[in-house]
Amino acid sequence: MPDVITELRDAAVALLVQLIKTPSFSREESGTAALIEAFLLAHGATPHRQQHNVWAFSENFDAQKPTILLNSHHDTVKPGAGWNYDPFGAVLEGDKLIGLGSNDAGAAAVSLLATFLYFRNKSNAFNLICAITAEEEISGANGIRSVLPEFGKVDLGIVGEPTGMQLAIAEKGLLVLDGTAHGKTGHAARNEGENALYKALGDIQWLRNYQFPKVSPLLGPVKTTVTQINAGTQHNVVPDRCQFVVDVRTNELYSNQEVLEIIRANVQSEITPRSTHLNSSRISDQHPLIRKGKAMGKQMYGSPTLSDQSMMPFETLKMGPGESARSHTPNEYILLSEIDAGIRDYIALLSDFTF
Repeated sequence: MPDVITELRDAAVALLVQLIKTPSFSREESGTAALIEAFLLAHGATPHRQQHNVWAFSENFDAQKPTILLNSHHDTVKPGAGWNYDPFGAVLEGDKLIGLGSNDAGAAAVSLLATFLYFRNKSNAFNLICAITAEEEISGANGIRSVLPEFGKVDLGIVGEPTGMQLAIAEKGLLVLDGTAHGKTGHAARNEGENALYKALGDIQWLRNYQFPKVSPLLGPVKTTVTQINAGTQHNVVPDRCQFVVDVRTNELYSNQEVLEIIRANVQSEITPRSTHLNSSRISDQHPLIRKGKAMGKQMYGSPTLSDQSMMPFETLKMGPGESARSHTPNEYILLSEIDAGIRDYIALLSDFTF
């Protein structure tokens, strides 16, 4: 007879096949949200849904106990060129399941759902919420951020992303800045006008060379990269406006607001952030969950990629089956053995866990 974990794994894989076959680009996740809702209902849970976000609470929820959030996302990017398989085909070749979203982050999502079902009716020292949410790939306003108020107080989050089931205890944040240098128009043939492009170039040079003094042992330095620039209307007119875009990857030693203030204090250009809420995050390596993970032989590291944990105002661990290098690539895949190991590791991590 198969054990309960094997049965949960088989159900999780079957759900993942359905998810892959159902397109779920960011803001277009209605079909996969319905599948997740039906899956929870079929397994005895009571699903809640807001827009394309689906979640459930463990039974006998006790406000006196700490609460752990299990979270992953079901939206995907659009498939790029170079696929040799149907991105929505869910092709199985031996141990390999090929399809868009299989690795990022379908495998983590179904593994966390299986883990939630395993613990849902048990007498635990904690409450569980499992939320599979939308718009992660675009850090959208209608994703995890929109439903966090529905959960009440959360003490810890496990965010399912492909980490090879290792412990990503820190994650870089993201700050996207629009810079505008202002000048005055003039004829390029005469010594007149004030060239906004030259002003911008001075600021860009500073952004290229400046080193933020606080360097994280896990995430390294804050990384600032100018990625776009635009100025001028024709060859003989001195530009009075130059716009540029800056991609800033912050470490956990600075808030995004602190980085923004440092940059504004050192450049002439007008600097406007597109948002400041995608902050870096870190959980202590002495947290009981991390200590238990290390005792299981897991390795700690800092992740350079952004996830929904950037929007969670509580301690979080990023951990899930699959490998980050497969994400957003042609012929994306997950191994069924990785899903099996992922479910078993999540269950081992939370079994008899106490804060």
